[in-house]
Amino acid sequence: MPHARRTDVVLLMIALVWGSSYLAAKTATDAAPVLVVLFMRYLISALATLPLVLATARRRRDRWTREEIRIGTVLGVTQAAVLVLEVYGVAHTSAANAGLLISLTLVITPLLDRSGGRSRVPARFFLAAGVCVAAVGLLTSSHGLHAPATGDALMLTAAVVRAGHVALVGRLTAGRSLRPLQLTSMQTVVGTALCLAPAAGGLPTLAHATVGTWGQLAYLALFCSVFAFLAQTWAIQRTSASRASLLLGTEPVWAAALGIGLGGEHFTALAALGALLMVAGTYWGQAIERTHRTTIRETKENDTCPATTPISA
Repeated sequence: MPHARRTDVVLLMIALVWGSSYLAAKTATDAAPVLVVLFMRYLISALATLPLVLATARRRRDRWTREEIRIGTVLGVTQAAVLVLEVYGVAHTSAANAGLLISLTLVITPLLDRSGGRSRVPARFFLAAGVCVAAVGLLTSSHGLHAPATGDALMLTAAVVRAGHVALVGRLTAGRSLRPLQLTSMQTVVGTALCLAPAAGGLPTLAHATVGTWGQLAYLALFCSVFAFLAQTWAIQRTSASRASLLLGTEPVWAAALGIGLGGEHFTALAALGALLMVAGTYWGQAIERTHRTTIRETKENDTCPATTPISA
């Protein structure tokens, strides 16, 4: 039990860190251009992970395999696309809205993920998705009926792209012996390279950055990227997928709580209802998809078990 509680605490810390990333990114983009924030987040992450790879690999050929380089490069491109949309989005909406809207990833991913021959999700899953769509309408139109603001639209797009990234991770890593640290380091290198040229013009602004801004950048890189990814891998190996999904699913709750509590943001009554519906819808969708996945796995296991013939006396 102590080990289980420790794992639960780590998973909640990851959800808290990810939930806080929206407020941290919004604060950082108030002081520096979006692409500069992204470049520094990637650069600091790369400077943190590359020495770890070099220190843990005794031989040069053990540092990265060709497969880790190839897959890490592909995932680095899709991850960069997600972060660009997220950071631009949170710069133009509230941190609370950003964290709640990105949670749509939880109900979009099962619709895109066909890894392992997973069949279509049950019809009731679309009811949960419908609840989330209604939540989006309330969150983005809480001050009157209108099209989603730029930031909200970017976060909705980020949720779709992030779901595609998650599905791609599942497809490319299934059945392969890939090391999380090596994959993470490759993605940070790719992200750094992709953001360097677009961010170059804005880098001089960092000369006037405050200690607080540098702290936000370090937090986004070291905690929201490096720590969260590696801790997630460690924790999932020590608990059930259902429990991990439940605890990590508290991310939008933390995002909303921190946005309101620390960021001074406010919800209207309609937006608060939308927040509740979003959390309820994503949890409901997760539960349906998780049960569906378990049923399929058990069915396959039963089908592969050889039938036994009773022995007559």
